[in-house]
Amino acid sequence: MANHLRLIISCALLLNWAAVLTWSRVSVTTFLNDEVASSPKSFQHEGKSQQRPPAENVQTVRASLLNCLQAGRLDEAIEVGLDSVTRWPRDPEIRHLLGLAYFKTRQPSLAITELQQAEALDDSDPDIHFDLALVYLDQTQYAPAANELEKSIKHDSSNALAHVLLGRAYQNTNRTLQGIEQFKEALRVNPAVQLGHYDLGFAYASLGRNQEALAEYKKEIAREPENPTVLYQLGHLLLQTGDLNSASKYLKRATEIDPQHSDAFYDLGKALLLAGNAESALPPLERSAALNPADPSTHYQLARDFDKLGRRDDAQREWQQFAALKKAQVQTGGMASGQSQ
Repeated sequence: MANHLRLIISCALLLNWAAVLTWSRVSVTTFLNDEVASSPKSFQHEGKSQQRPPAENVQTVRASLLNCLQAGRLDEAIEVGLDSVTRWPRDPEIRHLLGLAYFKTRQPSLAITELQQAEALDDSDPDIHFDLALVYLDQTQYAPAANELEKSIKHDSSNALAHVLLGRAYQNTNRTLQGIEQFKEALRVNPAVQLGHYDLGFAYASLGRNQEALAEYKKEIAREPENPTVLYQLGHLLLQTGDLNSASKYLKRATEIDPQHSDAFYDLGKALLLAGNAESALPPLERSAALNPADPSTHYQLARDFDKLGRRDDAQREWQQFAALKKAQVQTGGMASGQSQ
C-alpha cells in the first residue's frame, strides 16, 4: 500500500490519457474504448458480419480494415489484415492497422511484430512509433517505449500526449529529471493535456520537491476535482508535510468517490489519528484493513488507535496481527506493501 514512485501504466490509464489511438495518415476519434483495458474476450459477430467491399486495390483494403476496427469487428479486422499482408507485404499502413487489431484483442506479441514491420517499412510515420510505444507501455517495457516515443516526437513534436507518456517512461527508467522536462513540454504544447499537472506533481514528489508537487496537484484538482487518484496523491503529500486538516479533507473526498481505495482510507485514518481524533480514525482504518487485510501497516495503526481508545483487547489483537504479517513478509522475502508507519 505504498505511495509507489514508479508509475504502473495500464491500458485503462492509456485510454484515459489518449482517448484514441492514432492511425497512419488517418484521423480516428472513436476506435479504442474500455474493452482494451478488460480481460481478453472472444469477439463474436452478432448475426452476419457486414459485407466487406471488394478488395480491388490497396486503398480499398485499407478502408475496409479501418472500417472493421472502427465498428469493433476485431476478429474480422484480423482476418482482413492477415489476408492483406500476404498480398501487399510492404504496405506499412495495413501492418499498422493489423497491429492495432492485435493490440485491441490483447495479443501484444503479435501487435509488436506487426507494428515493428510497419516501422521498418515507414520509419518516418510518428503514429506508428506512438502506437508501438503504447503496446510497450501496456507491457511495462518502459525503455523501448521511451525509444519509440522519442522517435515519434522527432517527427511530430506537437503531440502533447506523446510528451506525457515519454515523461512517464523516463520516470519509470529512473530518469525523473528528463521526465519533468517532458511533462513541462506537454503542458506548453497543450495546457489542457489530461493529467499533465498531476504527472509533473508526481515527478516532483518523487524527488522530495514537495511544495512544487503540491502546486501541480492543486492545479490538476482545479481541473479535475472529482479524480480520486489526484485527490489521494494530494492528500497523501499533505499528510507527509504535516498539514493534517487539509490532508483529511482531500482524502475523505477520495474515499467518497472511490470506496475501494484502501490507500486513501489508510491515510485518512492515519491523518485523523495523528490529529488526535481516535474515534473518527477508527472507521477508515477498519475499512482499509477490510480492503487489504494483508497489509501490516493498517493493523499497526489500528493497534495504536485502539490503545488510545482504551480498548486493550482489541489493541492486543491488532498488535499480534501486525507482528504476524511482518514476520510472514520477512520469511517469504516479500517487499513490505505497507505504508510508512
